[in-house]
Amino acid sequence: MAAAKIKKGDSVVVLSGKDKGRTGTVAQVMPKDNKVVVEGVNIVARHRKPSQSNPQGGIDRFPAPMHVSKVALADPKTGNATRVRFEVKDGKKVRVAVKSGETIDG
Repeated sequence: MAAAKIKKGDSVVVLSGKDKGRTGTVAQVMPKDNKVVVEGVNIVARHRKPSQSNPQGGIDRFPAPMHVSKVALADPKTGNATRVRFEVKDGKKVRVAVKSGETIDG
């Protein structure tokens, strides 16, 4: 399996869809489905019928998973979208922002 270019806790920029241009933090990564959940982005509303556990019912709003290709890592220097490159520094594999050359972790 290839190394993860986007991990939980990363700051990302949405590249396409209704939230294009918005930034957020990755809350969850689903590598098998190639999806990520970004806080405050891709919010969906679910109308819930009253049930025993939720007698009030109502509308639940929560961030839905989106395809990993729709997001790009935010450059640590500028905050713009950037691709990710892997380099070995001090015997450790680290992620590097392609645009600025800034190390992302490590």
